[in-house]
Amino acid sequence: MTNEFLFTHAELFIDKKLNIVTNLANMSAIIMENISDLNWVGFYLYDGEKLYLGPFQGKAAVTLIDMGKGVCGTSAKKRETIVVGNVHDFPGHIPCDCDSNSEIVVPIVRNNQLFGVLDIDSPLLNRFDDSVKYDLEKLVKFLVDIL
Repeated sequence: MTNEFLFTHAELFIDKKLNIVTNLANMSAIIMENISDLNWVGFYLYDGEKLYLGPFQGKAAVTLIDMGKGVCGTSAKKRETIVVGNVHDFPGHIPCDCDSNSEIVVPIVRNNQLFGVLDIDSPLLNRFDDSVKYDLEKLVKFLVDIL
């Protein structure tokens, strides 16, 4: 995967005129197709109290996450990207897929308001380095600009 290819796909399929569910569904598919060694990509959306499951690619997942719980809830509460090299070492990790070993969660914040998080799992330990983090944060910024 090249950064240009990933971002070109996003620019082709994500459009401000489309429904947000459509855009999130396409974004999860674009990430899953263009970044190797992933087993789950999706969104949890903030309803003012909790995170609820949004569009995703992968096995069925937990439907509600409390703020501050697990990697997603922690990222949402802190409003910062969290990279976990080994999810089994993360206190309070919420397991969905027993094949997941590492995780990255990027908060989605628009106009200082939490919209949700982008959650990505990998079966590999330490899958997410600084370059992947940078690319995903850039994709989330692109997504925020069309919300």
